[in-house]
Amino acid sequence: MKKLIIYFLSAFILCYLSSPVSAQVNQKTADQITGLYWSPKKDAKIEIYKKGEHYFGRSIWVANPRKDNKNPSEALKTREVLGIELLTDFSYDDGVYNSGRIYDPESGKTYDCKMSLNGDLLKVRGYIGISLFGRTEIFQRIKQ
Repeated sequence: MKKLIIYFLSAFILCYLSSPVSAQVNQKTADQITGLYWSPKKDAKIEIYKKGEHYFGRSIWVANPRKDNKNPSEALKTREVLGIELLTDFSYDDGVYNSGRIYDPESGKTYDCKMSLNGDLLKVRGYIGISLFGRTEIFQRIKQ
């Protein structure tokens, strides 16, 4: 009888953890990243938003408006830095936003990237190949 009770209790817990309620809680946690952030040098404001199931970020204000002249693509060198999608295609998994890419308009290079949110601080790590070889920058949430 004890084994039967333990079995049903375990089944109930498993069903609860895989239920839509659990998925909604996880999605709410994932969506906490959306909002406005200062760039590390506070020379740009970045808006992080959700498109489908992925997260993206674009510049919505820059201190020094300029063209994207460091871009390796000749066709993109004439576009304004303002409005560029700098963070692309991030997936949320257990507290980490990964599998994304970050574009650096200062160098014109694009890197693999992962991010994590700690309160109002967004830790953004760009890297080549593996995360060990990269650089981390901190973006500060803009309180409204």
